[in-house]
Amino acid sequence: MSGGAWKVAYADFVTAMMALFMVLWISAQDKEILIATSQYFQNPFRSPMDATSGVLPFNSNKTTNSSGSGQGPEKEQDRNKQIQMTFLNSVAADFYRLLHLDQNLEGKPIDIQVTTDGLRVTLFDRAKRPLFKNDSTALTEWGNFVLQNMAWTIDRHQFTVTIDGHARASATLQGSRKDYSSWELSSDRANTARRLLVYYAVPPQLIERVTGYADTKPLPGEPADAEVNQRVTLNLTLTPKSRPKENKLVDKPAGSGPPASTEPSPASPAAPALPAPHP
Repeated sequence: MSGGAWKVAYADFVTAMMALFMVLWISAQDKEILIATSQYFQNPFRSPMDATSGVLPFNSNKTTNSSGSGQGPEKEQDRNKQIQMTFLNSVAADFYRLLHLDQNLEGKPIDIQVTTDGLRVTLFDRAKRPLFKNDSTALTEWGNFVLQNMAWTIDRHQFTVTIDGHARASATLQGSRKDYSSWELSSDRANTARRLLVYYAVPPQLIERVTGYADTKPLPGEPADAEVNQRVTLNLTLTPKSRPKENKLVDKPAGSGPPASTEPSPASPAAPALPAPHP
């Protein structure tokens, strides 16, 4: 036994010297290796092959993050995007409920699509439920009701808005005026929608653009003269400046009435308290 004791002592000495050498070598390395070494000894059961083929794992200058909630900016962005899409879908469903409409109904007067940054709301001027009176810019009772509820939704969630007017080819124009074409009709209808939105609730600064496209942009797969091309499209966009809804009344000047129509001859539409439309 005594003859081999020196071997054990020598082995302990060599191990201690190797440990001292490793400590001195690691202490002389740069910050990245020090962080990787610290992480390794904090979690020694993690495989060293997860991040590198060397002995010590290295996680690209990222500090230790042992909790499951911190999973990088990419997953945080995905989570925020999912929350936003869920919110936009709920806004669309609420708007259908306000108008007493079935989302899956064929030939519906309104179509709402959820986009990456907001909603695209298309208001169709159909014969069964017209938005405007007799190919003019005067809104029907249904048209007033739709825009009133749309204004409430926009103001509540502080969407920014662009409004596009469209007409079908060979549309019957008001009064058969030679100097009044689909360009004027689509632009005037878009402006009529803008004025009603501002009148009912929407701050003017939230409306970014109003455009008339005449019959230049029919819906995909539809003939240019199809009824479905007679429409007004509102693009609602969420912005970082969106603020919570405040309970406030819309101030109107004393004696003011509803906005005037762009139609040359008929009187502007009145804005009384409108009853819910018949389904």
